[in-house]
Amino acid sequence: MRSSPLLPIFLIVVVDVLGLTLMIPLLPFYAERMGASPSQVGLLLTSYSACQLFAGPLLGQLSDRFGRRPILLLSQMGTFAGFLILGAAETLPWVFLSRIIDGITAGNLSVAQAYIADVTAPAERSRAFGLIGIAFGLGFLVGPAISGFLSQFGYHWPVYAAAGLSATSILATFFLLPQTKPVAGAESGRRLTLLSWGRYREYFQRPRFAPLLGQFFAFVLSFSIFTSGFALYAERRFTWDGRPFGPEEVGYFYGYAGLLGLFTQGPALGRLVKRFGEGALLFTGFTALVAGYAGLAVAFTVPALIAVTTISALGGFVRPVATSLITQAAARTEQGMVLGLTQSLTSVAQILGPLIAGYLIEKSLLGAWGLTAAVIAGVGLVFSLGIQRPAPVS
Repeated sequence: MRSSPLLPIFLIVVVDVLGLTLMIPLLPFYAERMGASPSQVGLLLTSYSACQLFAGPLLGQLSDRFGRRPILLLSQMGTFAGFLILGAAETLPWVFLSRIIDGITAGNLSVAQAYIADVTAPAERSRAFGLIGIAFGLGFLVGPAISGFLSQFGYHWPVYAAAGLSATSILATFFLLPQTKPVAGAESGRRLTLLSWGRYREYFQRPRFAPLLGQFFAFVLSFSIFTSGFALYAERRFTWDGRPFGPEEVGYFYGYAGLLGLFTQGPALGRLVKRFGEGALLFTGFTALVAGYAGLAVAFTVPALIAVTTISALGGFVRPVATSLITQAAARTEQGMVLGLTQSLTSVAQILGPLIAGYLIEKSLLGAWGLTAAVIAGVGLVFSLGIQRPAPVS
């Protein structure tokens, strides 16, 4: 594995994820303060992902044609502009506008994944994609806690902190990240678009891809239901120091989850893959997610919430291992396309997840919210049972 370009991409992703995680515990409360209902909060989160679904394939095509670095810069600039508008917003329509702008240019993670695929060998991608997992772990450890702390002084403070981090990421990409050449080949300049139903069907019909894509979609959908609904769920179910959970308490719980994520997605991941195999880690991760999400349905005390969060931490195995297996099953000239497909599936999940979560929470069906996520993660568990490590494809 060529390590020299991985350090800067890791640092860039950490900063990007920090900006993202500053928003996760705050945005539902931010919108609620402006009069949004839980369903409207779900629609707000969905608007970002819907824009990402339409624009993501175009950004992927551009990164295949012109290289990862310039498109990563474009995406980061859109995120920066979105944060500035969100910080200045005084009404709900402006909040929606900020998320739409960010969504239209949202391609940071998928371009970073494509960059990693460009510079690593297939056999080493689980460890390389583990860098994304570490970045998310660090982001969830530090970002939500900072957001919770800053929200005590006003809900705008975390937003402007995220804008500052976004500006830092732009500078790091411009000065630190080497350019990579697009992979030559017939498929390297083509990405799946929203209307490319024939190509979607083709990949789902391939025996190598169908279970991999099925379990990946089950993971991202269940995770989207969880992340989009947790803040409003916690606000309605738990109290701390005589008041309902707010951004501070939610932020600290996300920070605890991020700390646990460092153990499941950190340096030990590569050794665990070699010792137990991807299939075993997928099974373990999905089992933990099913148990954790189901536990949320019956958790009514803060100690119970801590226990459920601890169990769910083993679900951190799923994303890096699943992404690695998908790229290993594809030819090198298809790397951009399959990563674009996983990003499209993620966007679809992030469109559906907040709508489901918002509806259930607005109807006060908090237990059903947790059980719904658990059932969908259970589908991923079933898919993971038959997954073996694919032979590398040239």
